Amino acid sequence: MLVEIWSDIACPWCYVGKRRFEAALVGFAHREAVTVTWRSFELDPRAPRQHDMPQPELLARKYGMSAADAQAMNARMTEAAAGEGLAFRLDDVKVGNTFDAHRLLHFADAFGKREALGERLFAAYLGEGAALGDIETLVVLAGEVGLDAVAARAVLSGDEYATAVREDEADAREIGVTGVPFFVLDRRFGISGAQSPEVLRGALEQAWKDGTP
Repeated sequence: MLVEIWSDIACPWCYVGKRRFEAALVGFAHREAVTVTWRSFELDPRAPRQHDMPQPELLARKYGMSAADAQAMNARMTEAAAGEGLAFRLDDVKVGNTFDAHRLLHFADAFGKREALGERLFAAYLGEGAALGDIETLVVLAGEVGLDAVAARAVLSGDEYATAVREDEADAREIGVTGVPFFVLDRRFGISGAQSPEVLRGALEQAWKDGTP
């Protein structure tokens, strides 16, 4: 079974959804037959490399809410993440463009390190205040998961893997993906959002049943 997951590093629910999907796989009897492929999705393709405005202020502006309401939303998101064993520090998040991060993820995939780098980028962005629009920050994080820093810098200094990112995004538009995380099972079943492990496991079981003679 092929499971494709459209996701953006800038999306807190995508990290929560990743953990919930991992939990769903643990209880899935045919998990060894599942191939997971991560796809690129940008929540804000027009974002600058890094916003000058703090994350809570950007959140309040985006949704037309008060600063207090934005802080409350961050608190709820942090609590949901903690329930999955994740430590978020959303007030420290440096919001910015994630296109280069997605290019780097495709680079990592060529060396079998896409999963490791994705995990590291999520943790760095959502829990450590790392600016993922900064090339040198990305190079350091790539090195931390065993990728060659010189090669990573060369990729990020050019336009390598840009086409791969755009193809993922075009695929998302064709399928009808408008938000992430979005899970596609064998190109027949779609699941939107960071659903519970039980819901995700049920979808896996149904897809397996329908796809197995």
